[in-house]
Amino acid sequence: MAEEKKLNATGNTPANGTERKPHFKPRQKSGPRFEKEKEEFQQRMVDLARVTRVMAGGKRMKFRACMVVGDGKGRVGIAVAKGMDVSGAITKAVVKAKKQIIHVPIVDGAIPHAIEVKYKAAKVILKPAKKGSGIKAGGVVRIVLDLSGVKDVVAKILGGNNKINNVKATIKALSSFKTRTKIKTVVAKEAGDQAAKTNVKK
Repeated sequence: MAEEKKLNATGNTPANGTERKPHFKPRQKSGPRFEKEKEEFQQRMVDLARVTRVMAGGKRMKFRACMVVGDGKGRVGIAVAKGMDVSGAITKAVVKAKKQIIHVPIVDGAIPHAIEVKYKAAKVILKPAKKGSGIKAGGVVRIVLDLSGVKDVVAKILGGNNKINNVKATIKALSSFKTRTKIKTVVAKEAGDQAAKTNVKK
């Protein structure tokens, strides 16, 4: 009896003589951890504005977003969309911009040649720079060039200060470069047309 009381006092064995089992929850096996995939395109906001439209029943308010998407490897696109709220407008603009991707020819981190483009009241000048110069541009033009993957370029905005027009002028400039492949295609097409006209005359 004395030995049983000592065991009960120490707490190793309860009074009824059964062994005490530790109370703990078994560790649940967690499933495989999947790392979050990186998005293919980066996105940047150029302009966000609240616009109103006068209807028969009053004014209807919406939000307008201009977004630029690019992968930094020669692909970039822009789009403007409207939505009832900010998040809706941004989502619509991003989806629309991914459908309007253009391919920018990049030569050693710079553009192939200098170009000057006018879009409505906006005017943009792009010039290739030496390696290591970086992007020397301001405003929204810098955003487009950065997302397109161009490393060394000098840009200047002339004319209007409208952000959307300046972005569209930049996109127009980046899609207007004359590469060797494009020139060969145009020359071959002109030669074929000329040969066809000659055969018709004969």
